[in-house]
Amino acid sequence: MKRMSWFNVTALTLGFAFLYLPMLVLVIYSFNASKLVTVWAGFSTKWYGTLFQNEAFLDAAWVTVKVAVISSTFATILGTMAAYVLVRGGRFMGRTLFSGMIYAPLVMPEVITGLSLLLLFIGIGLDRGVLTIVLAHTTFSMCYVSVVVSSRLVTFDRSLEEAALDLGSTNWEAFRLVTLPIIAPAVISGWLLAFTLSLDDLVIASFTSGPSATTLPIKIFSAVRLGVSPEINALSTIMILIVTVGVVTASLVTKRNAIRAQNDAQAAERAAN
Repeated sequence: MKRMSWFNVTALTLGFAFLYLPMLVLVIYSFNASKLVTVWAGFSTKWYGTLFQNEAFLDAAWVTVKVAVISSTFATILGTMAAYVLVRGGRFMGRTLFSGMIYAPLVMPEVITGLSLLLLFIGIGLDRGVLTIVLAHTTFSMCYVSVVVSSRLVTFDRSLEEAALDLGSTNWEAFRLVTLPIIAPAVISGWLLAFTLSLDDLVIASFTSGPSATTLPIKIFSAVRLGVSPEINALSTIMILIVTVGVVTASLVTKRNAIRAQNDAQAAERAAN
């Protein structure tokens, strides 16, 4: 095995330090007993207890998780359908316009997207709340799902589907039993990406949220403008822990599904032969 040069090791170390050292400092200071986040006054977990008694943060966290789950699910369904049409649909009238509309949110500034959605909701008389945030997050995150799933469908071996059709499966059964299990890792990755984008969004949510629904990023941003409190450090630490557990779990599930899909594909190929 070729050993890494000192330059690569140094660059990698500095890169990881730049990315993760601030997070490590944040986690450490979430256990600070002092109200001043920059002055260490001893180890304490009292800010976690204070956080779980803060109804405003808890309500915002619940709204954020609910919006992220619903919007990422709809975005995954719509994005997968759009990717399938783009890759398998061949040439049809309006294909260029359709693909352009799918990929436009990738390069569109979030301010423009949020403002346009705000004007749309006002124009149709839809009160801003959880529903409008879900619609907004679904709109801008489905394009990311479409890109991820499209990249997998492009390299998909269509002979596996043809083998299933030759064995008597319908088009839906071939998609459900052959195609979907094989592209499942890409679909799961798209869902996780959409979920992460929804959790992280501040700009679009600030345009489409209302008094009855405030997401956690908006709540944190509003609180930080008045000064960083130890409660925010504790909340950020919990979010880092949740994301870490989610990434590890998703990696294990994706790996298991990939092995299962590979075994199913080999079984289908043997049956066709």
